[in-house]
Amino acid sequence: MTQTSNIPPLLSARGLRFSRDDDPVFGPLDLHVDAGEALLVQGGNGAGKTTLLRVLAGLLRADEGQIEIDGRPAGAADRSRYIAYLSHLTALKQDLGTLENLHLLCGLHGRRARQMPGNALAIAGLAGYEDTLVRQLSAGQKKRLSLARVWLSPAPVWLLDEPYANLDLEGINLVNRMISAHLRSGGAALVTTHGAYAAPPVRNRTLTLANPAQEQAA
Repeated sequence: MTQTSNIPPLLSARGLRFSRDDDPVFGPLDLHVDAGEALLVQGGNGAGKTTLLRVLAGLLRADEGQIEIDGRPAGAADRSRYIAYLSHLTALKQDLGTLENLHLLCGLHGRRARQMPGNALAIAGLAGYEDTLVRQLSAGQKKRLSLARVWLSPAPVWLLDEPYANLDLEGINLVNRMISAHLRSGGAALVTTHGAYAAPPVRNRTLTLANPAQEQAA
């Protein structure tokens, strides 16, 4: 899609390609996401949705292509400041309490202005669980705690890998409210989904990834 503004997208990629053991996973891909916008990344199992987010986050190296953050080549420092990544793994300390985890992560990554860990727990529906060890939480509660971590991050770009997984209807609504509030504040989000859930009620576009093996067999 052609940009009509002189303001660069918060995150963009051109000619992005990734393979594993010489087997193509995705690409070449061009994408961008602007402030106040969500990009919904859809596709079946094996289409490369999780891999794409890991490449954008800097956890995997692309074979080809360029990634830019706010109009600049994406280096490690920019990724650290601009990107908050929610993966299938919780990135939480199992033997620390929920509040301890959030304080630790804020110390490592910073904190959104005027937001505190205790408040983020309440927003995520975990009020009363401040001293509960992470290993004692259910899968849905761990997902809520991970969402609280993302909410506290000052990073303007959220990479959310299947954020609705392990959540009930109330949790799904929580994700949608968080994304909506983040975009209203000038942030952006890339959200992977199988397409089974309604998209968050925000300005969004869709990027559909196809399984390369299925494409070759077609």
